[in-house]
This record gives sequence, C-alpha cells and structure tokens, in this order.
Amino acid sequence: MDFLIIFIFALIVILILAGLVALSGIRIIGNNQVGIVEKRFSPKGSVKSGFIALNGEAGFQPKLLRGGIHYLFPIMYTVHPAPLVTIAQGKLGYIFARDGEPLGATQILASNAMTANFEDVEDFIKKGGQRGPQRRVLREGTYAINLLQFVVITEEKVFSMPLNRDEAEVIRRMAEFIAERRGFRPVVIKDSDDSIGVVTVHDGPSLPQGEIIAPVVGDDPHKPEVYHNKFQDPDHFLAAGGLRGRQLQVLVEGTYAINRLFATVEMIPKTTIEVGNVGVVVSYTGETGIDLSGESYRHGELVERGKRGVWSDPLLPGKYAFNTYAGKVISVPTTNIILKWIRSEVGSHRFDENLSEISLITKDAFEPNLPLSVVIHIDYQKAPLVIQRFGDIKKLVEQTLDPMVAAYFKNIGQTRTLIQLIQERNIIQQIANKEMQDKFMHYNLQLEEVLIGTPTSPTGNTQIETILSQLRSRQVAEEQVETYSRQEKAAVKERELREAESRAAMQGKITESELSITVQTNQGKAEFQRSLQQAAQIRALAEAEAEKVARVGIAQAMATEEQVRAYGGPQFQVTQTVLNRFSEAIQQSRVDVVPRVMVGGGENQGTGSIMEALLTLLLSEKMGVQVSGESTRSPEVEAMRKKIQESMTKENPQQ
Repeated sequence: MDFLIIFIFALIVILILAGLVALSGIRIIGNNQVGIVEKRFSPKGSVKSGFIALNGEAGFQPKLLRGGIHYLFPIMYTVHPAPLVTIAQGKLGYIFARDGEPLGATQILASNAMTANFEDVEDFIKKGGQRGPQRRVLREGTYAINLLQFVVITEEKVFSMPLNRDEAEVIRRMAEFIAERRGFRPVVIKDSDDSIGVVTVHDGPSLPQGEIIAPVVGDDPHKPEVYHNKFQDPDHFLAAGGLRGRQLQVLVEGTYAINRLFATVEMIPKTTIEVGNVGVVVSYTGETGIDLSGESYRHGELVERGKRGVWSDPLLPGKYAFNTYAGKVISVPTTNIILKWIRSEVGSHRFDENLSEISLITKDAFEPNLPLSVVIHIDYQKAPLVIQRFGDIKKLVEQTLDPMVAAYFKNIGQTRTLIQLIQERNIIQQIANKEMQDKFMHYNLQLEEVLIGTPTSPTGNTQIETILSQLRSRQVAEEQVETYSRQEKAAVKERELREAESRAAMQGKITESELSITVQTNQGKAEFQRSLQQAAQIRALAEAEAEKVARVGIAQAMATEEQVRAYGGPQFQVTQTVLNRFSEAIQQSRVDVVPRVMVGGGENQGTGSIMEALLTLLLSEKMGVQVSGESTRSPEVEAMRKKIQESMTKENPQQ
C-alpha cells in the first residue's frame, strides 16, 4: 500500500515536471519585435565556420521568430528578443555584417552585387554576402533584421546584439565616423545654392599612374546593369569600371542616398560665365587630343572638348556644372578692355593694377610721365589662342603689352619737344592707332583706341607745370583778345538790334509818312495839272488880251504918233509918259516927293539935268522906245546908266 502511494506521488511529480518542461518551450514574441533563435545542442554538432548555423548545427539560427506565439523544444533552443529596425524619414541606415565571405584585397566595403536582402540571413550568406560594412544602405522604413548577423547603425541608435566589448567599440567608432561625414542624411543640393557636388569614391580599384581624376562611367540609364544612378549603387558603379578617387562626374540639384563610407561629396559653386565674357577651359584630364591650332601656330596646342589641354571651343555666357578639380575655366572679357597706365586708377578687372605712367625723355631733355589708356578687344573665338599663349590676361598685360607700349611711346617722346608732345597729342594718337594695330594683331588682340593724357612732372620737379602755366597764361591772353573782338561784334549787333527795334517801333509812323508823301505827291501832280490847265487858260486869256492890247496899242500908237506929231516929236512924248508913270509910282508907294533931307552936289554939278536925263533914258529903254539924240548923252549919264544896269542884272539874271 505504501509503495503504491509512493508510486502515484512520483508519477504525479513526473507529470508535473513534464508539463512544466513542455510549457517551457512556448515563446511569445511581440509585434514590434523579432526572436533570434539560438540552438544549444544538435546531433549535427556545431558550425564549422562563422557563427550562423545554416544547416541545423548548434548555434545561432538564420531564421527569425516574428510577432506571435511560438513553441520550441525546451532546453534545446534559446530565443533572444530584439527590436525591429526602424529608419526615420529622410535618414539612412548603415549595415555591418558579422558573418559572410571575407573582403577582397582592394575592397573596403562588402559587395552586395549578388544579394542585398538583409532580412534573409541564409540567402545573404549562401549567395556570397561578405562580412564587414556593406555598400548598400537602408532607406526609410521598418525592417525585421537578425541583429546577431547584422549591426544596423542609425543616427539615433545602434541596433545590435552585442557579443563582446571590443566589437561594441568598433561599432561606436564607425557610427562617429559616419556622423562626421554627415552620412546619416542624403545629399541634398538645392536650386538656390547654385552648387554642385564633387564625389570622391573610397572603394574600388585605384587610378592609373599619372591620372588625377576618375573618368565618367555608368551614366547611361539604358544600361541598367551598370547604371549606378549618380553613385547611389556602388556595385553597379564598380561593375561599370569605376575607379577609386575624385570623380569627373558631378552631382547637380537633387537628393542622393549615397553611402558616405563608399563616397564623400564636396560642394563647390557652379562655374558662371558672365555676359560679356567667355570661359576658356584648360582640362587636366582626358585623352591626348589632336592639335587644332594649325601648323602656323607654334605656341601650344588646342584640342576638342573632353580632351586634355586647352579646349578650342570656349564656354559662352551661362552657368556650368564644371568640375574645377578636373580643370580650370579662365574668364576672358569679350567686351572692350580699358588698360590704364595710371598708378592711381585701376579697372574693375584689375588687369592693370601693376601699371603706372610711362617715363619719357623728350627732345628738349624734359622727363615727363605720360598717362596712357589703351582700349583692346579680344575676339571670343580667339580667346583660347590668347590663353594658350599667355596663360591669362594679366600675364599678357604685364609681360607683353606693358613693355611693348612703353617702348613705343618712349621712342615717340624722343622725337618731339615737350610743347609738341602736348600740342600734337591728337596727331600722336592717330599715328599710334595705325602703327600699333599690327603689333596687337600679332598677339590675337584688336586695338580699338589709344588715349594719351597730359604729361606730368616727376615727384619734386615743377618745370613742366611752369611751362604749362605759361601756356595757359598765353591761351588766356588769346582768349581775352578773342573775347574783346566778340564783344565788339556783339556791340555792333546790339546797335543794329536797337536800330531795328526803333525802326520797328516807328514803322507805323514811317508807313504813315510814306503814305502822306504819296498823297502829297499825288496832290502835287494834281496841282501841277491844274496849274498847267490854269497856265493854258491864262495863256489863252493873255493871248486874247494881248491881241486886244495890241489892237489898242496899235490904235494908241497911231493916236500917239499923231499926238507926237501934234506935240512936237517923240522926245516930248517919252518925257510925258515917263512922268506919268513916275507920278503913278510915287502915288502907289507913298514916297515923299520932296525929300526930307537934301544932299546937294554943288552948283556946277548939273544934278537936276543928270537925273532927268537918266530917268528919261531908263524909262525909254524899258518901254522899247528909241530916244533920238543919244549921241548927245553926257558921259556921267552914260556911266550911271551902266552901273544901274549891271546892278539889276546881278539881282535878276533872267531879265
């Protein structure tokens, strides 16, 4: 009986222990976790290489337990819970594999060409996955990854099942290294930055000897097996023949998920060719090209685009994603360039910052400094020739143009005096323009203009200023003479103006006077015509009257003749007529017959007879009567008569 009780009790204990053992094989995995299975023992023994048991050996198993309830044989299996790996939006995750094939001699990162499925450890290892840091990165999302096979490094944390302290230290340093390269975020190039990304690859075969930059490979999207999509697929890049080192291909605007352990990106500004300039490219990489400059040009070689050397075609104005590590772009102005040989003035291009006034020695031994400006132009098609010959424009100016121009004007200065140098500036400019054209053309330059300034004295010497002061004084004197002459002309013009203004002011009166003259002229003509008519009338009346008088005169003459005969002759008749007229004249003039004062000539003068005879003679001549007995006139009477007649002739010459 006691034995039976003991047996039953033992059986119950065994059953309880068996139940507990059975229950110990149940595993519950959360939905945000995975279970990493470790097999403690197996008939197949332990793994021979690595630590992932791919064939059921004892060790860590490749398969994961996902969220839910799982049963594993107790004691044989151990389950290690691990979180799901989450990569945040806009971030990158880096993978480090603990097991797989070893890296090659030239490798830094493990290849993922055959497999990139990090959620299937068995597939990863069987397809040749390599241990170490991987080339492929994880993008945004959540992944169920075996954290014993893979270590996932993100910006926020490291997802891993630590095995030992040494490995943890290695992973920590790797995370810091990636953070230094800003590798947890994609490369973002914005439009507003006007930048490009220069890529340096740190994995793959090295560059050949003598090369400084890797050529462009795998940029054809029509060849997906080698298209690396701007270095985002390292394995395709290397499959296309990509080399380690700085790359010729650059990144432009966009977002790129680039593994910074594989490649780093340096931002540089775009190459901008401003309007009025061209860019001459000097390439440091590429194949050796054929010389395009021609047999006659022996100052270097020009090559086509993409070849090593000076490109024959310059870059026109615009923005270019040019890799300045692969070459340089020299900006050449195609607008007019003004070079000033003036120490105090420097152009914006600064090509002339080391130029100064040209020191001359004139024919009369003066030593002036000549300021000078030269305008040149470079044909954009000839810009590569200029750069190939001189390296850059500043070297052209300082090493060639400066000594050439200085020598030319020193020769000019020696043939002219200082005064001629000043006064013949325009002539010298014209000559210089013509003579220097060919010299500039020899250097593939076009000379547009030579402008000469006023010579100045060296420091501490005032002789030139003294001569210029004298010339200015002379000019001022000449200008004063000219001013006075012009003022004189102005005064004459002003007087003429005043006269014109006065004439204009009196124009009304002048017009009235001219009209008055015309009226008076017409009136005079009318009066003249009336006078002619009146004269004709008077003449007709006079002729009638004369005829009447003549008839009366004839009658009177006949009567007078009879009277004369009756009175005793013509002498008596004349005397009587004269006395009658004389008495009429005295009566009309009211002259005293007896003078108030009597002046006598003496008793013997015979005054009375003389006066009487004179009056008789004059009256007879006026009346046209011939007085007989003229021969008996006394000399005194005759003399008096002549004087009176001469006096009357002077007073009235028409009579």
